[in-house]
Amino acid sequence: MNNNNPSFKPTLGLLDATMIVAGSMIGSGIFIVSADITRNVGSAGWLIAVWLITGFMTLTAALSYGELSAMFPKAGGQYVYLKESYNKLTGFLYGWSFFSVIQTGTIAAVGVAFSKFAGYFFPSLEMTDENMLAQIGFVKLYPAQFVSIAIIIFLTYINTKGVQGGKLIQTTFTVTKLLSLFGLIVFGFLLAAKSEVWNANWTDAWTMKNISGDNSVTAVLGVAAFGAIAASMVGSIFSSDAWNNVTFIAGEIKNPQRNIGLSLFLGTLIVTVIYVAANLMYLSVLPLNDIAHAPQDRVAVSASNLIFGNIGTYVIAVMIMISTFGCNNGLILAGARVYYTMAQDGLFFKKAGELNKNAVPEWALWAQCVVASLLCLSGKYGDLLDMVSFIVVIFYVLTIAGIFILRKKRPEIDRPYKAFGYPVLPAIYMLMGITFCVLLIVYKPNFTWPGLIITLIGIPLYYLAVRNKKQEA
Repeated sequence: MNNNNPSFKPTLGLLDATMIVAGSMIGSGIFIVSADITRNVGSAGWLIAVWLITGFMTLTAALSYGELSAMFPKAGGQYVYLKESYNKLTGFLYGWSFFSVIQTGTIAAVGVAFSKFAGYFFPSLEMTDENMLAQIGFVKLYPAQFVSIAIIIFLTYINTKGVQGGKLIQTTFTVTKLLSLFGLIVFGFLLAAKSEVWNANWTDAWTMKNISGDNSVTAVLGVAAFGAIAASMVGSIFSSDAWNNVTFIAGEIKNPQRNIGLSLFLGTLIVTVIYVAANLMYLSVLPLNDIAHAPQDRVAVSASNLIFGNIGTYVIAVMIMISTFGCNNGLILAGARVYYTMAQDGLFFKKAGELNKNAVPEWALWAQCVVASLLCLSGKYGDLLDMVSFIVVIFYVLTIAGIFILRKKRPEIDRPYKAFGYPVLPAIYMLMGITFCVLLIVYKPNFTWPGLIITLIGIPLYYLAVRNKKQEA
């Protein structure tokens, strides 16, 4: 490799990698999605069960990915694993979905969440009709969207200057938000927990019911319960996703064979424990109906107002701004490495496969920035993320199935770390993931076909990229 295109520098240690895992997972979801989960399942027991099921799936997947990351300790992560397990087309379809909506849509959604909560301090950032700047067709433009774009551009710029700046932001903001969340949970239990609220919430805790907007309650019976759980898990999976981002930057991690697998386990474990604890705190502070009908689904704001009084709203607003800022830094830092690896394989824009003088893929970072910014303006990132949760889980299942495939196909590859609980735990994850996807197809088809269409658009794009590569050869 020449001086104009230097190689990645391994400068990130175990702590940095763990902070990328945890920091990329914790955005705004834990503060919000429990309202929708509660409306779907209608009981304390099932609310916690949904988070525990999601946590189990996330931990199992993370432990399984450890084997793949140790086998292929290079930039690109899941794209590389899919390409090696199946073929280049499968890897490309993941990379295309990742670029067109999975990563960029998450960056957009997290950026807008930052701006929305900044609206508590700057009312002009609230996304209300009076603050609307213009409407072009179905697209409504608000100042909050432009603030989101400014944040994305700023973090992209910082990350073009080398991995050290991104590492500093990531570690600082992730430690801050972990301590803040921990503090919120502790203060919630100490200052606002009421035994009568807790007891009422846990009375009849395992009878599943649907709580509608007008507060009417409908029993959820038989197989419909599985549909309610799957619908609930869209929110919890979104809140727990992006843990795999650390695998994309394997080329910049010291001793990647050890540290990637370990950081995946530690990061997902820390976040799972905090998420379950936060929901137990909500149940000790707020009646179930108040969780289900929290204004604008902001459960943490309702809880914080009971814990800290009127200032509670601002406490949560600051926490979410810190959380989303740090989360977006991790997403931006990691995502560009996937496009870099795809470009190296001749399956993405050639410029994306070059590193700048700071040994980072600058062109890929800016390309990601442009798509995320356009999604911010479209206002459709939230819909897109609902739609791709189906695709995200399919790719996770395919990747974990790759462990079985590679043990047969490539037994000679050194495996410094082997998937914990193999073959039982990876098989359980695959079964749970497939069940989740089938239930969404049956009960929430609108959450499935749009994501599938976005992915399938990648097939002609793949063959176009292959043809162009042959013509250039």
